Amino acid sequence: MSWSAPLAPAFLLAASAVTPASVVPESTQQAIGYPTLFVLVLAGALVPVIPTGALVSSAAVVAVHRTAPFSLVMVFVTASLAAFLGDAALYWLGRRGLKSKNGSRWLEAIRSRAPEDRLEQAQEKLSAHGVAVLVLSRLVPAGRIPVMLACLLAEWPLRRFSRGNLPACLAWAATYQLIGILGGSLFAEPWQGVVAAIALTLLLSVVPAVWRRVRSSPRT
Repeated sequence: MSWSAPLAPAFLLAASAVTPASVVPESTQQAIGYPTLFVLVLAGALVPVIPTGALVSSAAVVAVHRTAPFSLVMVFVTASLAAFLGDAALYWLGRRGLKSKNGSRWLEAIRSRAPEDRLEQAQEKLSAHGVAVLVLSRLVPAGRIPVMLACLLAEWPLRRFSRGNLPACLAWAATYQLIGILGGSLFAEPWQGVVAAIALTLLLSVVPAVWRRVRSSPRT
């Protein structure tokens, strides 16, 4: 999949930042923007191909440049709630797959995104540190799914998973919102802040994978 496909939602969400208020009233932009952010983050939690971190950062950039009060609060609440509900739904579907004799496509999708080595690490950390691992898994790129699968295999009930996942989603939303606030504060034009925020979030997602590949490559 090309980068342009998953990045399209981020640019669509941030389009209101470069649209003159005289063309689209700010109240209308907010009425469209928050539900769009909610749906995309929720979908990204279920089908992790949408760059949800970039979406939250872009929305935070837009909020920084808005005059409406509580815009940043709304971005935080919307993103964290959508991430929490999406994770809960995916975990519930995964538990149904474990209990089913034939499994489920959702459980297979979770397994396919959790390499054996990452799953073993997640299981060891979950056994040693418990709920605290969930918080870190949301902040580490590609760390959420292996830890979620480890919780499924450990037969954690949905309630226990949700108790640990709530602070994880809050920390995740706050982290990416801070990236957006930084981008929005450094640049005068909203689109510049959006580009900077997206670039930084993509860099954060790529660097750990590159580092793991370098470490695992045989030394000559």
